[in-house]
Amino acid sequence: MGEVEILAPAGEWACLEAAIGSGCDAVYFGVEGLNMRSSARNFRTEELPRIVSRCREAGVLAYLTLNALVYDREFEVLDGLLDAAAAAGVDAVIASDLAVVAGASQRGLEVHVSTQMSIANSRSLAELARHYGIRRFVLARECTLDDINLLRENLAKVGVGGIELEAFAHGAMCVAVSGRCFMSQFQYGKSANRGECLQPCRREYRIVNDEEDQEFALGSDYVMSPQDLCTLPFVEKLLETGIRSLKIEGRNRSPEYTATVTRAYRSVVDFYLQHKDDPGFAGAFELEKAGQLKRLQRVFHRGLSNGFFMGRPMEAWTESGGSQATVRKFYVGPVTNYYARVGAAEVLVQDNAVRCGDEGIFIGPTTGVLEQLIESMQIEHAAVEQADKGMLVAIKTAAPVRRGDKLYVVRDVEGAAGGTG
Repeated sequence: MGEVEILAPAGEWACLEAAIGSGCDAVYFGVEGLNMRSSARNFRTEELPRIVSRCREAGVLAYLTLNALVYDREFEVLDGLLDAAAAAGVDAVIASDLAVVAGASQRGLEVHVSTQMSIANSRSLAELARHYGIRRFVLARECTLDDINLLRENLAKVGVGGIELEAFAHGAMCVAVSGRCFMSQFQYGKSANRGECLQPCRREYRIVNDEEDQEFALGSDYVMSPQDLCTLPFVEKLLETGIRSLKIEGRNRSPEYTATVTRAYRSVVDFYLQHKDDPGFAGAFELEKAGQLKRLQRVFHRGLSNGFFMGRPMEAWTESGGSQATVRKFYVGPVTNYYARVGAAEVLVQDNAVRCGDEGIFIGPTTGVLEQLIESMQIEHAAVEQADKGMLVAIKTAAPVRRGDKLYVVRDVEGAAGGTG
């Protein structure tokens, strides 16, 4: 089966470090302009060399997303971004507009076709491969496992080799075909196809009967808001189709989301590849998947479903307007100092109290994500069990953190939902 790439999202520096620290093989990220997550924090163009350098240092590939629609008035911007990408040495550009594909190819940049192109058949794929030399395709999210198997079978017949298929394995799903929706554009003038979607589909609406003064809330089933995709329960079936890269959606999500999801898929895929021929593998693999699935349910999700992989219709709608994660993080305060000799962080408690026994998360642009149990705290060299708002507390850390990092504590959410559809 060969190696399988775990491709993680990086919306900003803390997420980039979280992805690297959690075992990804590659990251994808955007810079300001022409990508499908314009509301993400994104990076500045001048940061590209630093991003690529950090990825090289970690042995991780760096993919730049330039996958929004492009207008004639933006050619100067596009050319500047492509020149910067080539100069920085990014490993690939993710593109959906042929102007981007052609411009990247002219500069010797590898191109990965974005899911925004909705590639779902071998003939489309073969044409792009022959004319533009493209070898990596992010398949349309509407493809089933059977569709992928048939596509792979037909590719062998048309004589196009060296093709790598990538598929979204986890994250948000859209009610529109491969995300090509006009609702946000019509309602707010913010186009989903330009990375500006304000997600009106995710909200609760009311139907009003003017004649009888009645109204009904459409909220128990958010019929325009699908549950999030989660392939972990059947990831081996996805791997058996020949998928080369498992892509995690979430450039708008938090560093701990990036860390948790990346770590879960890394662990399950490695377990499968290393142990699939072992005696008793099936039972052990199911236990591994169950344990990682429980961890996935701790971070933001709208409910978890199989997406389209098992066939249509999906019929898996969110049950609420927000996250169904089983835990929630609460802000404590910033790290004001770090004492390397004793391995302790000084934290100013600005919001929620922190207690011994709490699950803590330190997040920072260089630290990434450090999750640990809070086991030892001191105030003025005296051991304490709790630090309240306004206090300066020293907390023993499992690894170095930095001044300016933020400390959160994680606590259970009562009644949180989980599971896959």
